[in-house]
Amino acid sequence: MQLESLNKKYDKLQKKYGAKELDSIYNGGCTDNPDICFVFMNPTGRNIASNKEWEGLKAPWIGTKNIWDLFFKIGLLEENIYKKIKRLKSREWTPKFATEVYNSVEKHKYFITNLGKCTQLDARPLPDSVYLEYLELLKKEISIVQPKIIILFGNQVSSIVLNKKISVSQVRKTCFEEVIDRKKYKFYSVYYPVGNGRFNIDKSIEDIKWIIENELVK
Repeated sequence: MQLESLNKKYDKLQKKYGAKELDSIYNGGCTDNPDICFVFMNPTGRNIASNKEWEGLKAPWIGTKNIWDLFFKIGLLEENIYKKIKRLKSREWTPKFATEVYNSVEKHKYFITNLGKCTQLDARPLPDSVYLEYLELLKKEISIVQPKIIILFGNQVSSIVLNKKISVSQVRKTCFEEVIDRKKYKFYSVYYPVGNGRFNIDKSIEDIKWIIENELVK
């Protein structure tokens, strides 16, 4: 199975749960055994790729700034690309530049996705029931991509994916192991680093650096 085969299912769920005037946002980055799979919540209309007129990648965080602070500070984004991201307004992103950014993501061997692919107009909270409809699809993504470790952002995403009540503050730097399609994967929960969680970005960076050092650096 290829990742693209899941997109029609995401588009169907977008019509059910997302803003009708926006498209689903899928995923992006290294799809062949990446070092890390980063799992966020769901996209919003701030992602310029959700516009129906956009003809480039439908990948997370295109046209946004803050999340790239995290990727730069953990050493997973070149400085010249980061500086351009910080300089550009959302509408100034082009499909070519989005591809350049995600070529960097791929080179640094990580994969970015959301548990929910249903784009909302804003950062309104979604109930667990919506995310649960995406859970098996996320597991299929993971089984296709086969990342070495998976980092879950925030309490809600962590609790749904791990099927247990998770408070990130209580499980920092704790490894959870789950089996997906007969393969064991390592999961970590970290603070959500953008939006209302922006004040926790330093803790997110600290924990991700620790995870990289302890899981990936030999």
